[in-house]
Formats: sequence, structure tokens, C-alpha cells
Amino acid sequence: MFSLENSSSKTRKNYVLLVIVVFAGFLVFGISENIKGPALPRIQSEFGMTEVDLGMVLALNSIGYLLASFYTGFMVKKWGMKITIQLAFAIMCVSGVLIYVSLNAFHFAGSYFVMYLGNGMLEIGLGIIAGRIFTKNTGTMMNLSHFFYGLSSSLAPIAAAYLMGQSLFGITLGWRGMYLVMLSLSVLPMIPAFMARFPEGAPDTHEKVPVKRFMQDPVAWMVVFILIFGVLSELSIGGWLVNFLEKVYSWDPAAASGLLSAFFLTFTLGRLFLGPLTDKIGFVKSLFIFSGFSGLCSILGVIIGEPGAFLFALAGAGISPVYPTAMAFLSRRYPKDSDTAISFSVVSMGIGTVIGNFLVGAVIGLFNNISVKINGPDAGVSLGLQAGYIFIGACALVCSVLAISLYKRLKKHNELI
Repeated sequence: MFSLENSSSKTRKNYVLLVIVVFAGFLVFGISENIKGPALPRIQSEFGMTEVDLGMVLALNSIGYLLASFYTGFMVKKWGMKITIQLAFAIMCVSGVLIYVSLNAFHFAGSYFVMYLGNGMLEIGLGIIAGRIFTKNTGTMMNLSHFFYGLSSSLAPIAAAYLMGQSLFGITLGWRGMYLVMLSLSVLPMIPAFMARFPEGAPDTHEKVPVKRFMQDPVAWMVVFILIFGVLSELSIGGWLVNFLEKVYSWDPAAASGLLSAFFLTFTLGRLFLGPLTDKIGFVKSLFIFSGFSGLCSILGVIIGEPGAFLFALAGAGISPVYPTAMAFLSRRYPKDSDTAISFSVVSMGIGTVIGNFLVGAVIGLFNNISVKINGPDAGVSLGLQAGYIFIGACALVCSVLAISLYKRLKKHNELI
């Protein structure tokens, strides 16, 4: 494994290149996932999509992410990590072109699907690389890696809203041009990835853990469900917050995008400053404390109303450590084959988020219909979006409850990490 303390100058240089690939990869990943906040209301309006339609599109994207999770492990073994990572970045660039030329909702959904293929490949690949090179202070380094995801996520909504109003060669970029410009940034991490030598697999002295045996471990499944509910809450906030603020509180796009950026700012700071705490207080204990805090903030933000909107931003600090801390736990619990543990967990998480994204849209649609029946056809979508956002907060609370159960189980068997 790569180590800064006991390595040659050449190995140290390669380690630095790999760290740059991981950090830059998460920067691009955060951009691609979170420029959608300001864009979705415009896309929805242009293509005449309902909230349920939007939920279906997001669910379809999760299927693309899921498919990528299935075949990325095979690609890594067949072609190596270097080619796989380069291809992931290239697919994301191509998806920007496809989104730009989308003619209708069907074409847009397909183009977005392609982008999530690249996202899925990238997340699996970055997770495997990080698991192989960050062998010390794992929790801190995993959270630091994902700090760059949060950093780009906090800037992405503001940058997206700004770019959509700009003109290039006399043509307003709009949401199409914005996607083209932002996803083109995926070319940049390809440079250090081309120069680096990637660690291809664990040493032969390690005994591999068969997937079947891994699937028989109840702890593995508990971590999977923690990831499902935690990541679903995180991604849903990024996808629905701007819609919520514009349609429930009548905020303008700039203000709504600003609060989404504030969410990602606290999200980023959470990964930067709370990451080291996960190593000190324990991975699982961190999971139930932070996810519980996030869930309460989201739900109270809806209950209090517009004066409590700041709580939506504050929720970012709590939800941010969930994914990297779970990855760190897997790397430490299954050190002999973290690749299997990470790949299996991310694939299973992908299945859950497909269902979850659909459920968020379905909850919004259900309560919209109830509101129309009670208040008439001009009732609007406020009730549905409020119910959907409470559901998003409830997912974070479920994540916390599951983490408490995992903590009790590990403590009982003296297996706390």
C-alpha cells in the first residue's frame, strides 16, 4: 500500500497524483450531482413535467447509477482502475453534450441516465482507490475526500444559477448550456489520472471475502440500510430544496439556489471538521448522532415554516459524514477485501435509492392530489412538497435509528470500531 512515511520519492509522487485524482474526482462528482437544483424547475417547465414525472426521472437516474455499480467492479478487474476511471470522466463529458441537444423529456431522461452511468462508475472507482491508499486515519481521510464533494456541491447551485443567465456568442446558455459547460470540467481530472500508477488489487497475502459470505453478515446489511436512508435524504435535499422554496415560499431562483448552496456549505464544513471526530468517538456512534441531527433539522424546518428555512441548510452538517463514515467502517471491518464490501454496499444502496427517489415523488404527488380534493384545482403543490420534505427528513431519522441498532449489536459482540 502507499505510505508517505516509508516510500521512495517516486512512490510519494504517485501517491500525491492519486490523492489529486480522488479529490478532483469528488469535486467533479459534486458538480454533476448538484447543479440540478436550480435547473430542475426550468426543465420541468419546458418539458411540462409533473412532480411525479420528475421523481420518475430521478429514479431512472438511480437505475443508471445502479447499473454502473454492477459492471464497474468487473471493468476494474478486466481493464484496470486507470482505464475505468478515465472512461468514467469521459462518459460524464459526453453526457453534457447529450443533455445540451435534448429535444424532449424522453431525450433529456436518457441523457441524464448516461450522466449517472458515469457518476456510478466514478463513485465506485474513487471509493476503491481511497480504500486502498488511505490506510491510516481512515475516517479522517475518507471524510476529507468527500469534503471536496461538499465543496463543489456548495458552489454548484450558485454557479449553475449564474451560468444559466449568461450568454455566449450571443446565445443565452440556459440550463442546457450550463450542463454542457459544467460537465466539461470532467476533462481536468483525466490529466493526473493519466499520469498516475494505480494500485491494482490488494496484496496476495490477504484472504478474499466471497460475496456470498459477505451477504450472510447481518452487520453488512445494517450498513447497507444505513447508507440507503442516509444517502437518500442527502440526495433528495439536493434535488428538491430549490423546488420547495420556490413553490412553497415563493422565493426567487437566486435566493432558493443560495439556500441550497448554504446547505452544501454546512455539508462541506461538516465533512472537514466532523471527519476527525468520527475517528475519535467511533464510526457507528457518529452515524446515529449526525444523521439524527439532520433529520430533526429537516422536519422542524417544515413545521416552523419560512422562518425555519435556515434549518434546511443546517441539516447539511449532520447528513454529510454519513456516507464517508460508513465507507470508512467498511474499510476497517473488512480490511482483507474492502473492494467487495464497498462494491456490494454501493450496489445495494443504489437499489434502495431507486425505490426511494420514486417514493419521494410519489409522496409529493399523493398529497398534491389530497390537497386538490380538499381545496379545489387551484390548490397548488405546497402540501405535497411539505409532505415530501418531511419524508426526506424521516429517512435521516430512520438512518439514525438503524445506526443505534448497529451500535448495540457491535457493542454486545465487542466489535466496535
